Amino acid sequence: MTLPARTLASKVPEITVAFWLTKVLTTGMGETTSDYFAVAFDPVVVVPLTGLTLVIALVLQVRSRAYTPWLYWLTVVLVSVFGTMAADVAHVGFGVPYVVSTLVFAVVLAVVFVLWRRVEGTLSIHSIRSRRRELFYWVTVLATFALGTAAGDLTATVFDLGYLGSGILFAVIIAIPAVGYARFGMNPVLAFWFAYVVTRPLGASFADWMAVPPSRGGLGLGTGPVSLVLLALIALCVIYLTARKGRQPSS
Repeated sequence: MTLPARTLASKVPEITVAFWLTKVLTTGMGETTSDYFAVAFDPVVVVPLTGLTLVIALVLQVRSRAYTPWLYWLTVVLVSVFGTMAADVAHVGFGVPYVVSTLVFAVVLAVVFVLWRRVEGTLSIHSIRSRRRELFYWVTVLATFALGTAAGDLTATVFDLGYLGSGILFAVIIAIPAVGYARFGMNPVLAFWFAYVVTRPLGASFADWMAVPPSRGGLGLGTGPVSLVLLALIALCVIYLTARKGRQPSS
């Protein structure tokens, strides 16, 4: 297979434990931050403003020539917040049941995967070395966040598992691609995207559990404080990833 003629340096991070830890933290922060914004500000204002901020971050990310940790993870955080808002607007704003929104977002993600595979011939993130492939990547990331948000709310509320129960469920589910890849030769691309989708409801469920009041089965720490703690942890991870990247040879 031939890559597009105009190639760039790799625009995604190395897939390590630090990557997965940071990813889960961003999913939790996206959930609680979106919930905090929905209460503290007018959704009619904050949703478009968040979307605009995401577009600006995406433009900067796509125009960059190489992977820059702070910019990449800023974009992921904004995708997480906006993806959560998209799923919540579908349910709260338009009354779409979580079962329906989960199925719709699953179909959207499947369509994106099919188009990406048909146009580019691969879904491997190690091949993100062109503008077009990067755009496919970020559309896929946005779809995974919306799907994960809807799926997490589905298990917590409709299936009545609660947020802690949902978090435990998705912790078990995410072990499937981990064990499948490490022990049974599971296709690495399939394993990656399987785990990537599940990180969303995994992180969001535990974040919700910490934030929501005891009357809803949570610890009652509040969406604002939980978001700030998760933001601080993400910042520490980005600092570590930046320092680690600085010790590696250029792509």
